[in-house]
Amino acid sequence: MAAKPDNTEFDTTYYIQHHLQNLTFGKLPESYARQDSAGYGHVMERETWTWARNSEEAAAMGFNAVHVDSLAWSFGLGVVFCLLFGWVARRATAGVPGALQNFIEMIVEFVDRNVKDMFAFHNPLVAPLALTLFVWVFLMNLMDLVPVDLVPAIMAALGVEYHKIVPSTNPNITLGLALGVFVLMIYYSIKIKGLVGFTKELTLHPFNHPLFIPVNLFMELVSLLARPFSLGLRLFGNMYAGEMIFILISVMYAAGWALGLFGGLLQIGWAIFHILVITLQAFIFMVLTVVYLSMAHEHDH
Repeated sequence: MAAKPDNTEFDTTYYIQHHLQNLTFGKLPESYARQDSAGYGHVMERETWTWARNSEEAAAMGFNAVHVDSLAWSFGLGVVFCLLFGWVARRATAGVPGALQNFIEMIVEFVDRNVKDMFAFHNPLVAPLALTLFVWVFLMNLMDLVPVDLVPAIMAALGVEYHKIVPSTNPNITLGLALGVFVLMIYYSIKIKGLVGFTKELTLHPFNHPLFIPVNLFMELVSLLARPFSLGLRLFGNMYAGEMIFILISVMYAAGWALGLFGGLLQIGWAIFHILVITLQAFIFMVLTVVYLSMAHEHDH
């Protein structure tokens, strides 16, 4: 549990803000009035790359800000996925599989079956992409089940004040994944249909008449751009809400043993339910990706 730095009493507002703040590295602009931990301020004489000390400094960094914790955890979990699946694949046996091999094979078969049901075209990239997204997003979501005070307390002991371990609660991560899917959508739309065919799809649907080209283009562009935004924001919104509930339940531990005991029961119940949520969100992200790529392969969409 965190107390406000200048007060030994528990501060709910500070506790929530602290757990929602990313470890941020970025560039503070020139003439920015920065305060140190003692409350003394000084004006930045030039643009400076530094670690953000609070949410105000992170906001002042603007686009020149990097959420180091989200990037580190997402990259690390991606490496864990690659190493684990690669290790199992190299040691796979034709006989009776072990428990881990059997579990990995179940995941692969589950994803492969769903891709075959939704994607009627030949593209060797789609199934591996769907498997990667499903497992990677699931692992990122799974970090939400780690007690909210555990990792921040460990990092605080190492001198790091802010640290978030759930990458999918960061819109930059989820929208980054969605942007990658969007680039593939555009690439295959042009590759399969040609530049002329893709242009006709945007300008001659749903009304196949030259007079309606501006209307068609507006409607199709809105529909096209809405896909990556909805893909990324849906995952972010659901996981952010789940993280917020865990944090709010944790606040109850500071309200006495009775509410603390009740909060513990609530946290166990929410964690059990959240197992379904994190799996479902990973599955939905995978399904929508396959559906969008299937639409990109359709000539008459």
